Amino acid sequence: MFGLSKPDMAEVTRLTREGRLHEAMAVLRGRAQGAPSGPVAGRRFPRLPDAPAAAPPPAAPRPDGASFAEHRFTSAAGSRAYKLYIPSGYRGQPVPLIVMLHGCTQSPDDFAAGTRMNDVAEDATFLVAYPAQTKAANMSKCWNWFSAADQARGRGEPALIAGLTAQVGEQVAVARGRVFVAGLSAGGAAAAVMGAAYPDVYAGVGVHSGLACGAARDMPSAFAAMRDGGAGRVDGSLGSVPTIVFHGDRDATVHPVNGDHVISQAKPTEALDVAVEQGRSVGGMAYTRRVQRNGSGRAVIEQWILHGAGHAWSGGSPAGTYTDPRGPDASREMARFFLGCGPAGD
Repeated sequence: MFGLSKPDMAEVTRLTREGRLHEAMAVLRGRAQGAPSGPVAGRRFPRLPDAPAAAPPPAAPRPDGASFAEHRFTSAAGSRAYKLYIPSGYRGQPVPLIVMLHGCTQSPDDFAAGTRMNDVAEDATFLVAYPAQTKAANMSKCWNWFSAADQARGRGEPALIAGLTAQVGEQVAVARGRVFVAGLSAGGAAAAVMGAAYPDVYAGVGVHSGLACGAARDMPSAFAAMRDGGAGRVDGSLGSVPTIVFHGDRDATVHPVNGDHVISQAKPTEALDVAVEQGRSVGGMAYTRRVQRNGSGRAVIEQWILHGAGHAWSGGSPAGTYTDPRGPDASREMARFFLGCGPAGD
């Protein structure tokens, strides 16, 4: 795609196994210098040396009646901690749930601070769950979106995340058909996997700076997909779930074409009406928003191309890592999109 010579994938694999991620990316990109880092590394990678430090952000004051507590889910597939935000407006009534999957090197607290999704939940009264990836599963705490063992229903990380989602529904009242999943980078790719593996559980998917389900099957193909794009599985075996995508057109970590691949994979077979809007955020970032609606007028595909943006959560807070406060507010836009994806008649 960029006129580069074919990379030596054996050398890429050797370097990544030794933890020399920048050198591996340099081989893939066909240049002497390492590539910019981002929260989307692979299994067993050490933390990237020039990544922003993911120090725990200061705890933001919560409204009276709200809670943000840690829980744990354990099953035959393994165990993961997660944090659950319950807004002050929750009184036991069924409310929507958004499951947020962080990027590499991040944590639930960091991701919550950066995305400010809890603030949106407080305004709109929905629950937010933040599963935590472990260093035992991935040295950089990345969700293993690229692993063939973690891309299918009923096993691996998809089974863990789906089981965790079900456990939240046992703890608090979650509205039927109002469960959604979103993520950044490796978490965004994992969210795409969850939508494909569990279309009966998740009524909408949000992918920020991520990749399509099946874009890679191992570490070498993951690097190739990040560099050149990975189309994923397009054989019709995936159920189409309403999907919203954000991606910067200057993303040097995950090629912007991956956002197009996510959209192509999620698109239903029926004809859709398309509307394109050009705009500029309050912070000054230009964007193109493309909305595709079905015959009932409901948006089922929405794509935001962020002009001049890199690999970071759009409209996020500097209190968290990998955020770009200049951009349109991805958290509020995702929540708006999700809350319009409920059962017909909502």
